Amino acid sequence: MPKLKTNRAAAKRFRPTAKGFKRSQSHRRHILTSKTSKRKRQLRAPSMVSKQDLVRLDSLMPHAK
Repeated sequence: MPKLKTNRAAAKRFRPTAKGFKRSQSHRRHILTSKTSKRKRQLRAPSMVSKQDLVRLDSLMPHAK
């Protein structure tokens, strides 16, 4: 049986944790002066991958856990 390869694009975008995968949040990179403090504070919270996408991520990153 061939080796299972990790999808490198997915490995750069998602980080495995004990409860699933953590992902980066959009709208956090630039033009922060026009966003309110509340919005920027809420964007700092960690974002987890939804349960529906976990099956797809497990196939992309077989060695993550």
